[in-house]
Amino acid sequence: MSKNNYNKSISIIGGCGHIGFPLGLAFANIGYKVILIDNNLNNVDLINKGIAPYKEDKVNLFLKRNLRKKKIFATNNLDKIKKTEYIIICIGTPINPNFRPYLKNFLKLIRKLKKKIKINQTLIIRSSVYPGLCKKINKILNFENICYCPERVVQGKMLTEIKNLTQIVSGQNRTSVKKASLLFKKICKKVIITSILEAELIKLFSNAYRYVHFAIANEFFMICEKHSIDFNKLRKNMLDGYNRNSSLPRQGFTAGPCLLKDTMQLFSFTKNKFDLGLASMKINEKLPFFLLNNIKKRVNLKNKTVGILGLTFKSETDDIRDSLSLKLLNYLKKKNIKTFQSDPFYKDKKNVNPKKLINKSDIIIVGAPHQSYKKLYIPKKKILIDIWNMYN
Repeated sequence: MSKNNYNKSISIIGGCGHIGFPLGLAFANIGYKVILIDNNLNNVDLINKGIAPYKEDKVNLFLKRNLRKKKIFATNNLDKIKKTEYIIICIGTPINPNFRPYLKNFLKLIRKLKKKIKINQTLIIRSSVYPGLCKKINKILNFENICYCPERVVQGKMLTEIKNLTQIVSGQNRTSVKKASLLFKKICKKVIITSILEAELIKLFSNAYRYVHFAIANEFFMICEKHSIDFNKLRKNMLDGYNRNSSLPRQGFTAGPCLLKDTMQLFSFTKNKFDLGLASMKINEKLPFFLLNNIKKRVNLKNKTVGILGLTFKSETDDIRDSLSLKLLNYLKKKNIKTFQSDPFYKDKKNVNPKKLINKSDIIIVGAPHQSYKKLYIPKKKILIDIWNMYN
C-alpha cells in the first residue's frame, strides 16, 4: 500500500475511552478520517449512534457532525489499522493491587500489532507508560516508526484544552518524530521534541507533582482535625497577603485514573526510592478512613445509616476509576453498615435521589463535590462530613 492511499487517516486503539474518543474527534474536526478501535462493544455502539459514552464537554455536537460527514466511526476490528497512516494507542496502563505497573494487556496488544503494522505507518503511544516501555515495544515489533506523545489534558475538558497545551513529542527516529510533530501541530498550540525517556518522565513527573501537592494539603488538614482547628480558615489566613503560599491546594479525596497510578509507576521505576511519592500515596489513600475513624469516635456506626453524596473520583465527571468515595462505600458495606449512595453522573441501579439519601441517613459524607449538591439542604441534626467544605 502506498503512502498516498492512506489519505489523512488515523486509527486510535482504545478509541472509545476517555482519552482516545475526544482525541479522535479533535482530528476528525480538522478533516482526518478517524477509526476508533475498542473492545467495549457498548461504547462502540453508542458512538456509532451519535451518543457520547462519557461526560466530556462539546463532544455530542462534534460527534454527530463528523458521523454525518463520515469522518469517524467505531469498531472492535483491530485489522482496520491496516488502512491508516497513523496508529495511536490510548489504552489504559493500570497498576495492580500492590500498586505495581500491570502491563500484561498492553504488551499483549503490542504483540498482536506485530503481524498487522506496515513499514510506512507511524505508531504513536499516547498512554501513560512505565519508563523504558517504548524501547521494549521497539524490540517486540522490530519496527522503528514509534513515537511517544503523552496526553496531559484535564479529563472532561480535552477539546478545549488540547489546542492550548504544549504537546511533548519523542520518537525512535527523525522520520517518525517529524510526522508526529506535524500531526499534533494541527491540533495543539505548540510542540516540543524530547528524547523518549524525557517524555516518559515528563508525563509521570507531571502527575506525581500534582499528587504530592494534594497530599501536603491533606496532611495539613488531618493535623488540623486532630487539634480541632478549622483548616479552611487556617488556609485562608495563610494565603491572605502572602503570595508564597498561593499554590497550596484545598484538601479533598485525591484519586482518579492518572495521579495515583503514575506516581506509583515512578515509584517502581526508581526501584522503590521515590520516598515522597510513597508517602503521598499513604496520605491520600488513608484520608477517607481518617474521616471514618473520626466519626467512630462520636457515634456507633452499627446503629447508624451512612449516605455518600458523589461516587466519582472528582466533581462533574462520570468516571469512578480509583474513586476514594467508592472505596469508602465498599468498605462500609463489608462492615455491614447500612448505606445509601447517590451521584448525578455515575449511573448505578443502587443510586437514590440525594434528597432521599439526606432524609434516610444519619451520617452524610460528601464524596465528590458536584455543583448540584450546593443547592441541597442538610438539617443540622445530621452528622455532615464535608471534606470539600461545600457547606462551609
